[in-house]
Amino acid sequence: MKKNTLIEGALIATLGIIIVKVIGLLYVIPFNAIIGEQGGALYGYAYNIYNLFLAVSSAGFPFAISKLTSEYSALGYKKAVKDTYKLSLRIISIISVVIFIFLFIFAPQIGKLIIGDSTGGNTISDIAFVIRMISFAILVVPFLSVTKGFLQGHKYIAPTSISQILEQIVRVAVILIGSYIALRVFKTDMKTAIGISVTGAFFGGILAYIYLKIKIKKSKLLPSNNVKDEKEISKKEIIKKILTYSIPFIIISLIYNLYNTVDMILISRTMNDILHMSASTTESVVSIFTTWGVKLNNILLAVITGLTTSLIPNIVSSYTKGNMKDVDNKFNKALQYVLFILVPATLFLSFLAEPVWTLFYGESIYGPIIFKVYVFYALFGGLYTIVVNTLQGLSKYKLVITTVLIGLVINTVLDVPMMLLVNKLGYETSYGAVLAAMIGYSASIIISLVVLNKKYKFSFNDTRKKLPSYIISWLVFEVSIVLLKLIIPTNLDGRLIQIPILLLFGIVSFGLYFVVHYFSGNLKTLFNINLKKGK
Repeated sequence: MKKNTLIEGALIATLGIIIVKVIGLLYVIPFNAIIGEQGGALYGYAYNIYNLFLAVSSAGFPFAISKLTSEYSALGYKKAVKDTYKLSLRIISIISVVIFIFLFIFAPQIGKLIIGDSTGGNTISDIAFVIRMISFAILVVPFLSVTKGFLQGHKYIAPTSISQILEQIVRVAVILIGSYIALRVFKTDMKTAIGISVTGAFFGGILAYIYLKIKIKKSKLLPSNNVKDEKEISKKEIIKKILTYSIPFIIISLIYNLYNTVDMILISRTMNDILHMSASTTESVVSIFTTWGVKLNNILLAVITGLTTSLIPNIVSSYTKGNMKDVDNKFNKALQYVLFILVPATLFLSFLAEPVWTLFYGESIYGPIIFKVYVFYALFGGLYTIVVNTLQGLSKYKLVITTVLIGLVINTVLDVPMMLLVNKLGYETSYGAVLAAMIGYSASIIISLVVLNKKYKFSFNDTRKKLPSYIISWLVFEVSIVLLKLIIPTNLDGRLIQIPILLLFGIVSFGLYFVVHYFSGNLKTLFNINLKKGK
């Protein structure tokens, strides 16, 4: 097993993320055809609760283990490295068992919280069943996260990326094969099919964990019991460091996941209990927020994931050297990349929501209508991620937690009033939840930017100067799509016909977009290239 350099590691990690995201995007096409919107809602209920509690049990621990492993390895403290890994597994085992028991016992109460007294769709017992089924993954996946952190601390990036791919392949195989056999062969009910599907997280986690344990054993990364260090590091000190490093990340990840969970619960309760909409309508909408729309938004968020993979180490490096000017420059560059890539991609998916949705999921009443607004959730969430990750790179955890919490509170307080308002105005009710989330994200972003400017002297002049040219390019982009829609219909039936439609729109709109940025000079400054002849 070969150690990876910083550049190799970043490339391998990014490639692994892309492969996992592509698999995660493509499997939903057959999965949607198998389980439909009601099944998608039930699947989303389980996974949102799972992700929320997974944040508690594993978020932050990979970072803490990686940091401590790297630190002790550099000092030659082999016993401390081994103790760090062993103690981490003990801590995570306690947390995982507690969460598993909690989910298993209180699954009906969680189901009641989500849908209240709604009838005609998925029942409380259905939700409780799938939550209990997915809770078994909590007994495995956190151990996998700790082991990944251990290997990353040793600069072994390839095995962790391979494990992610293996985990995703197994998970998707269980989801598709399990749901198909359950519904189409054995003719079971939807609850059983989704219950089988969500166990994919458990089986994928087991295979990936076994793979990494084999890699660790072959590489002999864990020394024998009789090894001694030049300086004895007490277990109490190691535990303290593990918790100190991981707790801020756990809190941040928990709050981030609460955005989706709060929206899921409040959309369901508002549409059911206040507006008295049918259960089928409510679950169709919820499935878009929790399952189908999320998968499409992941196309955009994959860009952010790749960007932060490269951004954070560079910001940390410059910050460690005390070069705040370079940190400022890199942060501005990251903002400009988001404006350059994410905004037009969001507009494209929004304006062409119908053919995009039809291509992936077939015809739907609510899908395109909701997704054309829901996609902005990813845009604001992406900007928020860049700002938050920058603050984390500067070790400003208290500020991150404060701003993230403010955004979540605003989102939670505004969710129901905004949904009732847009419903009263005659628009789709769920738009209110998206607007509330956008306002919450915006509050976190603005507060963070103000602090960065006032306290750390960040200047956004470079981004501000380029903003007019970006606005012009976005307008040209939008107008090109609107004009094309007058000529080319985008409401044709059939999935395959959507491909040439989207390609044509993409070539024309993005072609004009790049031309505008070429003449404005943004391509040169962003990517350090010169497209003029003879240069």
